Amino acid sequence: MNPVIESMKGKLIVSCQAYMGEPLRHPETMAQMARACELGGAAAIRCQGLSDIAAIKGRVEVPVIGLWKEGHEGVYITPTLRHAMACVNAGCDVVAIDATDRPRPDGSTFEEIVAGVRAQSDVIIMADCATIEDIRRAVAADVGSPGQGAVDGKGVGVRVVADFAGVAVRQHIVCVGRGDRYAVDGDAVALRVRRQRRNRQQGQTQDQ
Repeated sequence: MNPVIESMKGKLIVSCQAYMGEPLRHPETMAQMARACELGGAAAIRCQGLSDIAAIKGRVEVPVIGLWKEGHEGVYITPTLRHAMACVNAGCDVVAIDATDRPRPDGSTFEEIVAGVRAQSDVIIMADCATIEDIRRAVAADVGSPGQGAVDGKGVGVRVVADFAGVAVRQHIVCVGRGDRYAVDGDAVALRVRRQRRNRQQGQTQDQ
């Protein structure tokens, strides 16, 4: 298993994110919160936005899971290769990418983004999955750190709801259980907690 993934095994990943218009919306504030989470025992920090990634990476020693959200609907979590590589260049240890088959802004596919990242970096890729089919897509795309990990050389980092964790693990997939109200009960390699925020202007609930 990749050392970065190994360091998160059986531990807690904390999401530190704030949005435009919110009082805590500042990279330095997010970095301070991330450091506090690290001191409290967090094994990794998940954050969004290039400034936040860079600020948090400079403040904590635990792995930083970076993503870039653009928009509020469809594929908005690191939707293109450009977004993914920007996160990598900002310093994240793991880049989170939407692994669904929904249309992307530039017409690309999840598989093409993974291949593009692989051609330019050895960063770990976390596939954000909504269904078992998404998990299988991530495995087929060989998500993870090249040459390291579980079965068939696939170091796979998959973020799933706990309902899918058992299925994923039985297929030898390294997965991170999502959500503070789900009981993972030993299936996922780690549990990520986040809050769901209500976008007052859009009237939507956003996952972090």
